[in-house]
Order: sequence, then C-alpha cells, then structure tokens
Amino acid sequence: MAINNSISKYDWQYIISASLLIVTFILTDLIEVFDKEFLYFVPRLISDQPYRIFTAILVHADLNHLLSNLGGIIITRYFLIRLGIESSLFYLKFILICSFLNFFITWIYEKTLLFFFNIYPNYAALGFSGIIYALFGFLLLTSFYGKSHFLGKKIGLKSNYEVQKMSKTICLIGLIFSFLPGVSLLGHISGFLAGCFLFLI
Repeated sequence: MAINNSISKYDWQYIISASLLIVTFILTDLIEVFDKEFLYFVPRLISDQPYRIFTAILVHADLNHLLSNLGGIIITRYFLIRLGIESSLFYLKFILICSFLNFFITWIYEKTLLFFFNIYPNYAALGFSGIIYALFGFLLLTSFYGKSHFLGKKIGLKSNYEVQKMSKTICLIGLIFSFLPGVSLLGHISGFLAGCFLFLI
C-alpha cells in the first residue's frame, strides 16, 4: 500500500516538538539567554524545582545530541504514518505523559538504591531521547498488535510487519548505543519501559 508521506493535518504536533527543541538550543547554546544548569534533571533538586521534569527534555548537550533527537522525531513520525495514525494530538499528549512517567520510573530506581544500598544518585540528565525511546517502545508493541485507542481517544494504529522489523532493529541499536560513555542508560531504559506501559493501558 502506498504511503502518502507529504505534509498532513497531523504534522503540526511534530513541528511544534522539533521547534521547541531548536529554539531552546538557540537560547541556551548559541545566544546563551538561559543557563542549561538551571534546566537539567538533577534528582536532589527536583523536590524544590519540579519544573526540571519538563525543561530537561528540551535542552541538549551539544548540536549532535540535538540532531540525533530531531532525527528521532522524524523516524517516529514516519512510523506513526505507516501505522495509520488518526489523531492530531497523540504525539503531544504522549510527550506530556511520558515526562511524568519517566520521572516516576527514575524516582523508583533512585529510592530503591537509597533503601537497599544507601546510595543517592548524583547526576544530571538532559535531552529528548527518553521520550524518543518511550515512543520506540510504544511503536514496537503497536507494530505487533495494533492500538486503536489511547487514553480513551481513537488513534487507529494498526499492526505492520515492516515497521515491526525496522523498530526492532532501531531498538537493538539504541540499546547498544545506550552503553556508550556520556549516554544516559537509565534515561533510555526508563523511557522504553514508559512507552511499553503506555501501550498496555
């Protein structure tokens, strides 16, 4: 079946997502209106500065980091089109919910370390890749089983063997990439688990 990959009525949500990342990069890295240190996800600061749950996904370490996540938006858009997306708000709702859910999974991990090992993680995390990995987890399961509704709203996603093959390859490569120095393994895994959970509800 031919896929019309031209601009559609649903594309504004991907354009908004990409534009927010680009504008934030310009403001933090190019003209330095904002200091990224005030936007990172830092566990010990979240209770006093909960805004970091959202701002952390908008900032990136460098241009390569930004470009890889913009590529992720393009890939997930392509997969959603191949799966037959019928929702103009799915992408933005998914991002918003995943911001909370990724934080919750990370919070459980941190509390587990503290309870059993008396270790409190001291790190900073940033970037949109946790959301991208959540989408990959969601789309991988969708490519097998389809997903007609999301939180009570019709999205009309159908199973697709080609997307299944591509998403399995991307998830495997992404997992290997997550072990590289300077890459947040926790952020990627928590994102993937969040996406799988959102598929199940």
